[in-house]
Amino acid sequence: MPTITTRDGTEIFYKDWGQGQPIVFHHGWPLSADDWEGQMMFFLQRGYRVIAHDRRGHGRSSQTWTGHDMDTYAADAAAVTAALDLRDAIHVGHSTGGGEVTRYVARHGQGRVAKAVLISAVPPLMLKTDTNPDGVPMQIFDEIRVGTGFNRAQYYLDLTLPFYGYNRPGAKTSESVRQNWWRQAMMGSTQAHYEGIKAFSETDFTEDLKAIDVPTLVLHGEDDQIVPFANSAPKSAKLLKRSTFKAYPGLPHGMPTTNAEQINADLLAFIQT
Repeated sequence: MPTITTRDGTEIFYKDWGQGQPIVFHHGWPLSADDWEGQMMFFLQRGYRVIAHDRRGHGRSSQTWTGHDMDTYAADAAAVTAALDLRDAIHVGHSTGGGEVTRYVARHGQGRVAKAVLISAVPPLMLKTDTNPDGVPMQIFDEIRVGTGFNRAQYYLDLTLPFYGYNRPGAKTSESVRQNWWRQAMMGSTQAHYEGIKAFSETDFTEDLKAIDVPTLVLHGEDDQIVPFANSAPKSAKLLKRSTFKAYPGLPHGMPTTNAEQINADLLAFIQT
């Protein structure tokens, strides 16, 4: 399997298909590069080079017990882009991957990044604090920790329902989509996933968003039950210098899968402008 080795010896698995302008996809918690197959095939067929990696502790990358924080995630992404010498790249992140993109572009992307895309992304800050009163209470993240750390097979299967909006009245559930999510999640390290909850929930990306100077597309479903809409995308769009913001009424957190045709078309339009 193709991997790069980071400074601390962690092996990061990646996919690298095609030729042309590179598009780098950053997956959400607790998934893998496989979650982007619908986007990677779409853009590969349109003449782009598509790259996606498994975050440390996820998928086929090393199940290291250290480095499960946003600074290290971004540094690992930088190691991949440097090893592959990616330039003029578009970086696309979903959920936790959107946080990874935000920190990577702000701190490591100078001279390498053309555009960025944040989809259903965790910035600016998920956790409810005195300065972020609209955030998600710590109790919710503690519940995620319990489910992840001590009953993850069942917890992950159950989580697919709100993730894709399949718990909404009239929703058409895809069991294959649920099973694919579960398959990806169970490939990773329980401990890495457990530690990663703090990374996606407690990292404040405010200064990173302010520092990004490339055009950035922000997409978010208004019925996102995982990363609540009001506390995320609208705030990120305001903090970014060069943002384009689009909201999707009724769409769930996992809209790149449930509504791939629509999301792919909007990504392509942004990339081509």
